[in-house]
Amino acid sequence: MPMGTVLVVEDDTSIRKGVVDTLTFAGYRAIEAKDGREGLSAAFATNIDIILLDILMPHVDGLTVLKEVRASRPTLPIIMLTARGEDSDVVTGLKLGADDYVVKPFSATQLLARIEAVLRRSAERPTHLNQLCIAGITIDFERRELTQSDGTKIVLPQRESEVLSYLAAHRGRAISRDELLKRVWGVDPRGVRTRTVDMTIARLREQLGDDPTEPRVIVTVRGRGYMLIKENESETNAFTEGTQQDSA
Repeated sequence: MPMGTVLVVEDDTSIRKGVVDTLTFAGYRAIEAKDGREGLSAAFATNIDIILLDILMPHVDGLTVLKEVRASRPTLPIIMLTARGEDSDVVTGLKLGADDYVVKPFSATQLLARIEAVLRRSAERPTHLNQLCIAGITIDFERRELTQSDGTKIVLPQRESEVLSYLAAHRGRAISRDELLKRVWGVDPRGVRTRTVDMTIARLREQLGDDPTEPRVIVTVRGRGYMLIKENESETNAFTEGTQQDSA
């Protein structure tokens, strides 16, 4: 199973290929984009975990890509790839919401360490939701209350509410069973064999009216875990920034 999907947006072919080879060898899945225009398209059309983003590119520069991605995917981790002497662009990028930067030329070890650090910080500081509307259902996470389209209300058990909240905070990204065990249950997943996560997801699907044979809300991403689907932008999401609290 890949460690994660990385979008590499870099117009220098040799650098881009070198980065892709490094990522692939380390166990990541890499997607290439040779300029900002392709990068924007891939960022919005593909389920990715992090972007490596060059600043100086033809058609659409990296700072513009950063700004547009941040507007629609505010929690997606982004690392800028910069050349020496681009200090002002680095400062601008960090102010626009970049998570980190790496100065060219960089070593494979340095790049992988930065990626791991940013992904780790991102997982530990997800965006919280107060309320989510999806597939005609409204979930109030403060009250742990689910309201169906016909007005029927269901109070979610604590654990199911926590799992749904975590999936919603990372909506559009596949969350592994190990990550859910660590972040929701507070359990070290190493060496643990349990069906707890799958059973909780099954109960959640039942409460959401989500057909387990063809789920439309919580989907199974083969080899990666579970994902809360993204629907059209007309649905309302009320977000508040905060720090995820683990539950034992």
